[in-house]
Amino acid sequence: MSKLIATFFYVGLLKPAPGTWGSAAAIPAAWLIHWGFGFPGLMVATALTYYIGWWATARYTAATGNHDPSEVVIDEVVGMFIALAPLSAGMWHLGLEPHVFPYPGWVGGFLAFRLFDIWKPGPVGWADRKSGAHGVMLDDVIAGIMAAVAVVAAAAFSHLVLM
Repeated sequence: MSKLIATFFYVGLLKPAPGTWGSAAAIPAAWLIHWGFGFPGLMVATALTYYIGWWATARYTAATGNHDPSEVVIDEVVGMFIALAPLSAGMWHLGLEPHVFPYPGWVGGFLAFRLFDIWKPGPVGWADRKSGAHGVMLDDVIAGIMAAVAVVAAAAFSHLVLM
């Protein structure tokens, strides 16, 4: 069970770049959660995914003896949920139909998250050096927060300056 969760239904076993595959798989998952339950549902799913992911990562890393195996991508899923939260919040606040898929924002969230997750600036790198399952999860949470800020900044620029 821990491998199923930690690898996000085995998406983390895809090669190359399992983190990118995990991040990409989080987009339709986030969209379906938003579609079914709106922004509050995405926030609940984010919290649940973090805690269940932490549990699965702790079990999986203990079993494999590897403190941060590349196939563990549940952390990327949590980070992407956070990165996409501003889009979900905006759509929910505006009362947009839940099936709407504002692809520029979702793609921008993906690109910003991958940039911060790979580059590991400042606090992302600090968290990445932490040991244990919380360290595995925390760097992606921080990368997700940074990506969410970038999404908000891009949306503000797009809606206030370009329109």
